[in-house]
Amino acid sequence: MTQNNLAVDFDFQYPAKPQPLNAGERAQFKEKIKYLLKEKNAVLVAHYYTDPEIQALAEETGGCVADSLEMARFGNQHIADTLIVAGVKFMGETAKILTPEKTVLMPELEATCSLDLGCPIDEFSAFCDQHPDHTVVVYANTSAAVKARADWVVTSSIALEIVEMLASEGKPIIWGPDRHLGAYIEKETGAKMLMWQGACIVHDEFKAKALIELKKQYPDAGVLVHPESPANVIAIADAVGSTSQLIKASQEMPNEHFIVATDKGIFYKMEQASPNKTFVEAPTGGNGATCRSCAHCPWMAMNGLQSILEALQSPIGREIHVEKTLAKQALIPLEKMLNFAAENKLKVKGNA
Repeated sequence: MTQNNLAVDFDFQYPAKPQPLNAGERAQFKEKIKYLLKEKNAVLVAHYYTDPEIQALAEETGGCVADSLEMARFGNQHIADTLIVAGVKFMGETAKILTPEKTVLMPELEATCSLDLGCPIDEFSAFCDQHPDHTVVVYANTSAAVKARADWVVTSSIALEIVEMLASEGKPIIWGPDRHLGAYIEKETGAKMLMWQGACIVHDEFKAKALIELKKQYPDAGVLVHPESPANVIAIADAVGSTSQLIKASQEMPNEHFIVATDKGIFYKMEQASPNKTFVEAPTGGNGATCRSCAHCPWMAMNGLQSILEALQSPIGREIHVEKTLAKQALIPLEKMLNFAAENKLKVKGNA
């Protein structure tokens, strides 16, 4: 694998966990949120990695639970004037890019992503400028500015097909930002890519040795792994795929038990789809070790009932803005992906 020579700092500042609410507070907040969603003609869209309570509320109020691109497409097609995006900032930006005429609010505007933080536009753009003959392919888990710098934006469900197509045309490729997903794509396609060295802190922490030990406790379990995980974890998998692909695999595979190597927020939809099956978290830190995420994104955890209510009550300081010229530029590689999918009859789902 060819790597860039830029050191990426993964020593991020992680947010504090929200204060827990008691049963009375949760019920009160839910009722207020439901009322304000109707009053303001707003809809709540939630990512698979948010807490189950938020996902359930989105479903109860006519919103959706999905990956980031599907959240944005749902908002684009919905009659609501305002989208409440329970997720992280790049997801709100994607929604705004696809539907610039609507108001897009984030419960927590500071909720971000290690892939976004680990791929600052100035450094990434300078890296791309060093290789002007390369086609720039970026994962959807990036800022609007990085998307605008790219030739293609891809999700984990369609990245293989697009990279394979570019490689067959003899085009040299820059890949960013997730190094594990990039390595998986290289292995599967045979393409050689210049790799930006980013990572998702959730998937980066899954441990192969500990996973093998856990598998001994559940010898008949299917192992489901997101391709943002390290290669030695992917090698143990019975199914590798995006969020939506892993949910589908958990439904279709005959196993009664599954060990799941992705954010544990996904258990809500897996258990909903397969209530008679058992899902176990893949190990993140090994025996006695500490972990930064413990299989749940700390920024996703910032989305809570109180912050959703506050966004509806006082949207100032919570609205997503993407400069018009930048949004138009970022839309180009997004539309290229969507057009490629339509032409090849592929479903575009599944970034983390």
